[in-house]
Amino acid sequence: MRFIKIALFFVATVLNFHSNLYAQNDKPFTVVIDAGHGGKDPGNRGNKYYEKKIVLNVALKTGAILEKEKGVKVVYTRKSDKYITLNGRANIANKAKADLFVSIHCDAHNSNAYGAGTFVLGLHRNQDNFRISQKENAVIFLEDNYEQEYDGFDPNNPESVISLVLMQEDYLNQSIEAANYIQQSFVKNLKRKNRTVKQAGFLVLRNTYMPSVLVETGFLTNSREGAYLNSKRGQTEMSRAIAKAIMKYKSSLDGTLFTGLVMDTLPVETTSSATTSSSAAATTFRIQIAASTKKMALKPYNFKGLSEISRIKTGSLYRYYYGSFSSYKLAKRAVSKLAKKGYKGAYIKAFESNKEVSITHEMKSK
Repeated sequence: MRFIKIALFFVATVLNFHSNLYAQNDKPFTVVIDAGHGGKDPGNRGNKYYEKKIVLNVALKTGAILEKEKGVKVVYTRKSDKYITLNGRANIANKAKADLFVSIHCDAHNSNAYGAGTFVLGLHRNQDNFRISQKENAVIFLEDNYEQEYDGFDPNNPESVISLVLMQEDYLNQSIEAANYIQQSFVKNLKRKNRTVKQAGFLVLRNTYMPSVLVETGFLTNSREGAYLNSKRGQTEMSRAIAKAIMKYKSSLDGTLFTGLVMDTLPVETTSSATTSSSAAATTFRIQIAASTKKMALKPYNFKGLSEISRIKTGSLYRYYYGSFSSYKLAKRAVSKLAKKGYKGAYIKAFESNKEVSITHEMKSK
């Protein structure tokens, strides 16, 4: 009962908190890069590697790439080998009024498991997800007052997670979308084994008031993968993949087409669904209001009473859109109305012949 009261208190706080969803204005897109563990907490020691050192290198490299991008501000929870509490990490993100929180880790297992996975906060769907979050949450035992600091949270009790889920519910769709971009980047760009986007009860994600994901870059206990993650090449490739995914997520929020990192020497990245159509098909504008791995019925009760909802599946993600407008200006007016309905993160996307296209200045002027 105590957990439920605490959860409801935080939900009320979140609803009154400054909206951290990215909007097209002068405010930079702020991303908090969290290198897991540190200081007296070494993380896992698979094959005698130090998780805390590897993830710090990946975090700093990821941040360095993003800092070169226009309109992006990077905040680090740590830039050296020091210990920071899980609540302390969330406090850094909240103080920065971040638009995205990314916590970077390495996994371990008593088998020869390998591959990269990305997590958002949620109920454990299976024992393996519980094992991973239990391992990461156990760091609170290093704190002298952990029982008071975390309100009696027990990493070894699956029921403790129920209270956590309520606190991040408002940002779940955006968290899933960001996680999908990261996971796809690992698989498509680096050909890593796909351990998919999953939900689990990570305490570090509990008190962040923004979309938040936790990345398990791979298994140090796998000799081949551990050596890769401990290498300069592996850390550079992983950081580049994470940075690309974050920029794609940012682009999806502000309705622009991601054209590659500033440091890219490779051809511009596009997808078939995001290239401008050369046909004479009329352009229409839809407003994306949600994204989820769950296929929801297109009924008003699922969308705060809204009708005229459409759904498009891209990869493992379902995107939900409101309306179909003949001009960008009409769609923009509708965005303001949707914000009053509670869809403050809604944004406009353009379509031609049911294919998404980039929004041009000419489209906006009509």
